[in-house]
Amino acid sequence: MNEPATATATVGNGTNGESAARTFRPLRTWPALLLVALMFIARFGPALLEGGMGVYWMISVFGPLLCCLLVLIWWLTASRATWKERLFGFLGLVGSIILTLLLVHPTMRGPGTTYLTLPMGMSIFALAATALRRQPPVRRTSLALLLALAGFGFSILLRNEGMTGDYALGAHWRWSQSPEAQMLAKRSPEPVAQQQRAPAVGRDVSNPEWAGFRGPDRRARSQAPAIATNWSAQPPKPLWKIPVGPAWSSFAVARNLLFTQEQRGPREAVVCYDAETGREIWSRSLEARFDDPLGGPGPRATPTLGEGSLFVMGATGTFLRLNPSTGEIVWQHDLKAVAGRAVPMWGFAASPVVASQLAIVYAGGPGDKGLLAFDVESGTLRWSVAAGNDSYGSPQLSTIAGKELVLMLSNDGLLCVEPATGKAALSYEWKFSNYRALQPHVVGNDTILLPTGMTTGTRAIRVTHTNEQWMAQELWTSRHLKPDFTDLVTYQGYAYGNDSGLLTCIDLSNGQRQWKGGRYGKGQILLLEKSGLLLIEAEPGQVVLVRADPKQHSEVTSFQALEGKCWNHPVVVGDRLYVRNAQEAACFQLTLVETKMAAPRSANGTGE
Repeated sequence: MNEPATATATVGNGTNGESAARTFRPLRTWPALLLVALMFIARFGPALLEGGMGVYWMISVFGPLLCCLLVLIWWLTASRATWKERLFGFLGLVGSIILTLLLVHPTMRGPGTTYLTLPMGMSIFALAATALRRQPPVRRTSLALLLALAGFGFSILLRNEGMTGDYALGAHWRWSQSPEAQMLAKRSPEPVAQQQRAPAVGRDVSNPEWAGFRGPDRRARSQAPAIATNWSAQPPKPLWKIPVGPAWSSFAVARNLLFTQEQRGPREAVVCYDAETGREIWSRSLEARFDDPLGGPGPRATPTLGEGSLFVMGATGTFLRLNPSTGEIVWQHDLKAVAGRAVPMWGFAASPVVASQLAIVYAGGPGDKGLLAFDVESGTLRWSVAAGNDSYGSPQLSTIAGKELVLMLSNDGLLCVEPATGKAALSYEWKFSNYRALQPHVVGNDTILLPTGMTTGTRAIRVTHTNEQWMAQELWTSRHLKPDFTDLVTYQGYAYGNDSGLLTCIDLSNGQRQWKGGRYGKGQILLLEKSGLLLIEAEPGQVVLVRADPKQHSEVTSFQALEGKCWNHPVVVGDRLYVRNAQEAACFQLTLVETKMAAPRSANGTGE
């Protein structure tokens, strides 16, 4: 853009009508326009690339922020503005940002600031300065600042309910009522004293059908009978749907009882529901609230049934043993104090595991306070071991080389310990500087998959146990499956999981990709083993059936089960499908078929 070096403006003196000519230079605006274009490319371009936001999320998060800073540098050093208007513009922009941040809803700070507030205000300032570049300095700078203030101030009208898996803000009008507020408004206030008189349900929970997070061995593997897949003719029958408080918990199931966790205003609640009707049987709540800009409010873990009790981890670190019949607290600990650490960035997220009369949970404390084991009966700390200081995964009980071990995947790698003593059997180092939020996945008798973050992928190791010595050998590391925080499943020699937003199948013998297709967001997967199907609770709320077929991506059928973002793990027990998210829970009855589908063991030695 070629512009004259100077321009002439005529201004009156306001008293005698005389005018004076004043010269000034038009603004140099091509750098500002380039930065605005780069800002939009950085924000929306990664979603269009192979790998999408799963690989290029840092560009989308930090690219617009960098462009905003460069717009400010352009204004101060390369805009051709007079020094007075440069100072005026700089102070006006900084003041507008500070004023906006003081007035926005608290949930709009953090990602809301970097994703919306700053890019909108700074891009409007740059575009307004471009349009007004030939105007007198006071006029062009004042108008550009007013328009920028309007751009910044738009965020004052919004609140954020967390972000999607593709890092889009869950923005809503500030004055609209959140699902949590609507749910609480419909509930009659329940005094704390009344909770102490919760009725006993009198049902046996000693042999639960689904004891906790992702079921036995945390492999998300349902042994439900084969289901009919013609959902056009025989759709899942809705039995109930109820509002629930926000949380990313799943369900534990014992007979006709469902156990989950919720946020209810300033209190975290453990709730027992009737699986047949969705009616609340009892709830136990404590004063605690965790909220983060990415995940939103609420607990992250899932209750665990074991030894006739219910074990619960709250997002702020409260670890409880409850009577599953009444909700009565048997004992409790504050893991912040026990482990000597602050609440993690995204909350305490580990679901407990019960083994050898111990309730074992991950806390990630310093020294030997990583993995903690409490006596089931007394709540006494029996052992603790170092297990890395950063993980949003959960300990799990798995059989490796014929021996039961507790496995924990953290930023340091994989730790395998004897459940009764905490003695380390195997410590496999595979350090990762970012967070891990996934479960190690045992395949066959001796192979473990270590799914990791969005840039690293998945590794397979083979574990051997000879002469009391444990050894681990890397088989392969594949960047074809980068699951982030969506856990994978395996079936007949192949793994199925989320790779940068797309459902992907890889060969367990070598880690090579078989196919990639089907966008379900950061939804969670459940294997229906006797049906040979993947049941996916997609992030937008659909339940989708996909064939566990290594030859091609084959979507069978789907239906809309829930409204709102879904990161929670689905559960299928018998002919019942239980799903939930941060605002509602539902139960659907699935039609069963008579045909029994066998699941032969694969010939390559790493299948199941």
